[in-house]
Amino acid sequence: MSPYLCIHGHFYQPPREDPWLGEIMPEGSAAPMLNWNERITRESYTPLAFAKRLDGKGNIIELINCYEWINFNVGPTLMRWMETAFPDTYKRIIEADKASVHRFGHGNAIAQSYHHTILPLANKRDKELEIQWAIQDFTKRFERKPEGMWLAECAIDTATLETLARHNIKFTILSPHQAQAIGNNGDWETIKDSAFDTSMPYQVALPSGRTIAVFFYDAEISQAVAFERLLSDGDKFWNKIKSSSSNGVLTISTDGETYGHHFKFGEMALAHVIDNARGSRDGIELINLAAFLASNPPQQQVRLYEPSAWSCAHGIERWRSNCGCTDGGHPDWQQEWRKPLRDAMNFMKECVDNFFDLKAHEYYNSPEEALQAYGTVLSGQKNRDEFMSEYTLKGLTEQQKHEATLLLFMQEQALSGFASCAWFFDELTRIEPKNALSYALHALNILEEFEGHTRLDDFAEILTDAVSNKKGHETGKELLYERILPRKESESSILLQALLLLCNDKEFPQKGKTYIVTWSNVNIKVTPDNIEGNQFSGNAVIFWKDSTVGTNLTWQYAKLPPGFINSSTVTATVEGKAPQSCMYTALPRNKRQSITAHFMQHIVEDLAATYSPLGLDATVLFETWTEGQHDQPAGELWDSMCPALIEGYIFSEHCEVQLKKEQITFLRKYLKGWIKRRRFDPTITLRKVETKLIEILSDENPAYVKATGILERTKELFPAVHTDALLYFIWLEKQHDPHIRDIAALVNLVLP
Repeated sequence: MSPYLCIHGHFYQPPREDPWLGEIMPEGSAAPMLNWNERITRESYTPLAFAKRLDGKGNIIELINCYEWINFNVGPTLMRWMETAFPDTYKRIIEADKASVHRFGHGNAIAQSYHHTILPLANKRDKELEIQWAIQDFTKRFERKPEGMWLAECAIDTATLETLARHNIKFTILSPHQAQAIGNNGDWETIKDSAFDTSMPYQVALPSGRTIAVFFYDAEISQAVAFERLLSDGDKFWNKIKSSSSNGVLTISTDGETYGHHFKFGEMALAHVIDNARGSRDGIELINLAAFLASNPPQQQVRLYEPSAWSCAHGIERWRSNCGCTDGGHPDWQQEWRKPLRDAMNFMKECVDNFFDLKAHEYYNSPEEALQAYGTVLSGQKNRDEFMSEYTLKGLTEQQKHEATLLLFMQEQALSGFASCAWFFDELTRIEPKNALSYALHALNILEEFEGHTRLDDFAEILTDAVSNKKGHETGKELLYERILPRKESESSILLQALLLLCNDKEFPQKGKTYIVTWSNVNIKVTPDNIEGNQFSGNAVIFWKDSTVGTNLTWQYAKLPPGFINSSTVTATVEGKAPQSCMYTALPRNKRQSITAHFMQHIVEDLAATYSPLGLDATVLFETWTEGQHDQPAGELWDSMCPALIEGYIFSEHCEVQLKKEQITFLRKYLKGWIKRRRFDPTITLRKVETKLIEILSDENPAYVKATGILERTKELFPAVHTDALLYFIWLEKQHDPHIRDIAALVNLVLP
């Protein structure tokens, strides 16, 4: 048997969406990006879809879609977000799997448990939901059934493996440290120090009579990729692979964030290895695990330590006790908070389950069947009406359909809180536990709508024993009430955010006109009906989660002059309730930041609309310097105009026609000096350049000369910047265009 190589990439981010709005709010630690999904996608997931392969001169000769050549799983909640936020990267991932099916007869993609829950700690129902929803999501996106499934943290027990096998999952991937003994025909040999052959799959015999295959990754080389800078040199990476290969499959398990985020240009090292292996260098060939399993079924059985996981030396204690396993860089900190956090979350889920079992039969023919099929709605395979038609009792009113939807949504929100990250690190007040508590709070809020009374105080009391390591020893109860509860939306808080967003619209408010603000989980229709100066009022209707049943309210608001947004207050009245007010400063930090980001985007667009035409004119007005002159007359005015002047120079079509050569030379010199002196960040300018160039080149009759001039002037001012969006566009759409070569050369791309 030839030596085979399979590099597995685990691509996962925990659910980050605000539970009420369904949108990811700004996350400060992800700056300068808005949130961690965006940052990791830009730094790792997208570069892996367009990994650069260079020649000896540093020119780009190929952009490799690494997903086409590696085994991989992508978390369903990440894929759901990426489909809208980064559609090009999403498309490359889907296309890569289709290409691998064509090449190997089996796809590179495998499924992942839906919310990255530690399944041995989940009850029977939740195991079933995490696996069924994952399969439904995978099937919708990749248009085939998954053959394998990645389990969060490789955490296994017999019940989890039984559930996988019952749903025709053929294999999973584990750490060699999880293998206890190997054998055949009842003759077992205990494994010592994880020393056994990991180049072949093994079979696990289950009590039901079913079996499932297990691949074990090579721990040494996987560790070296993750922590020992193996990705700093492509040849070094290849030589390590070559020395570790044998007749069988060398499986390397890696985190997707390793490539680019943890190790800059790590995707280029991977691309180098892929290029070597697809050419069968040193006799090594690429394969995915499903294809290898089909040709090499297990010849031996394995017994596993259970429950066990790859990242905990104590089984699965990392996710329920102070076992000593942690990441975070604070060896003196304790994690006693893990148990009460787990207990509180289990309490919340038990309350949700008990009510579901009590109530769901009023809406569904088979509540359990409907709950298990809800993954088809989450993935977008079925819309709400299709799902309701198939699973609900006949004759339900719209209000009952709304309640039926909320019951399933409540279960999804509850499960979102069990993502493994909440317990993985070393501190209770990190973003991950706070997100888990937010989902739990929302699930309890929905439950309160049904029951008419709250379980929040009981939930909070359990969290009293969860104590932070940080100054003040904040408990989980204090964390919940002081930092999580303010995230809860009310009718007035949703209305206030909608009005603040609408106030960026210069036409707002117009009497009698209806404006719509939409988030993923909620939308609101706002209609002003009385306007007196800056004071205005009106009606609004709030719709939750695809429901046709809305909450009607009346409201009063003052549109304040610029600079007074902190004093913005709205008062809303819902029929049957006391009037409620919400002030901008009462919104939680992340939602204020979201408003700020939206506001700043409009400011930038307004400035561009004003500055860009001025910049175009100003380039013509720029004069050459006389002897001894070192600045323009009225230099402070020119200095303040430089951002616009930069765009004017880059986008000006009359530079070469109306300006003298000497004039252009002095203008360029002046701008380059200003950029260096001010340490100008060209990100926004470059984004506009790439958008404009792609627009020009996408035209039916592309203006190649115009596009070349824009790019040349951009490179003159910013020679070291990367224009990756343009590079990706050229590779995907214009690679065979004979007129594109000059533009391609400007982004260091050498086309065949």
